[in-house]
Amino acid sequence: MAKTKSKKTPDNLLAQNRKARHDYRVTETVEAGLVLTGTEIKSVRERRINLQDGFAQIRNGEAWLMNIHISEYVQGNRFNHDPLRNRKLLLHKKQIHRLGLATQNKGVTLIPLKVYLKHGFAKVLLGVAEGKREYDKRETIKRREQDRQIARVMKRY
Repeated sequence: MAKTKSKKTPDNLLAQNRKARHDYRVTETVEAGLVLTGTEIKSVRERRINLQDGFAQIRNGEAWLMNIHISEYVQGNRFNHDPLRNRKLLLHKKQIHRLGLATQNKGVTLIPLKVYLKHGFAKVLLGVAEGKREYDKRETIKRREQDRQIARVMKRY
């Protein structure tokens, strides 16, 4: 018997940046591994991670995830980590180079969209994004409402 996918979030999704697609136009996505300490991965598995103000940077040929808040692990005592420390991203050299070239353009940045588990490892989905202006955001909302109305009308017939 085949499994059916539900609309609910999958078990491996740990955190999602919901406002990212509202504030930015995502042109490309890349999956990257996260370098975490022992207490960090335990907190991440408890879904105690906040991607809201996070971003990624390419520095010295390495990718870094900045401003991501991972709460301290409750039973971590003296081995706990700094909640706002910079975390290294695991990417191939070609991917890092391509992302570095993409972010050199004005107004383009790397933002984390999701953090999830894949085969027991924490992964982050990075988006190459351009900032939206206020009128772009209103246009997106307007288009979404029109699509909902069309779907509602089509459902009746």
